[in-house]
Amino acid sequence: MTVELTYPHIAKPPGEPARLEGHPRTRVAMIVADYLWRGWSAEEIVRQYPYLALAEVHAALTYYFDHRQEIEDELVAEYHQAAEWKQANPTHPLLVRLKEQARY
Repeated sequence: MTVELTYPHIAKPPGEPARLEGHPRTRVAMIVADYLWRGWSAEEIVRQYPYLALAEVHAALTYYFDHRQEIEDELVAEYHQAAEWKQANPTHPLLVRLKEQARY
């Protein structure tokens, strides 16, 4: 007998990232990034994003802990995409000069 796990508040269509059912633009990986990289607790994530319920954040973190490799692969791929975009679209030299002038 196999037991199928379900995650309340989480939708995971085949071939797509896991998302919150009530907020389809909010991916589980986005919540996990705040948890891992900013060190935010579930309560702090809810304070920062008041449209989220604490139960939704806990569900996202539970999904992450059960599917760690999937979510971490998604975060790494997103990081590489951002780095490639940044390399392909360098900051305009004028903006670089203005940023340097603002530091003084």
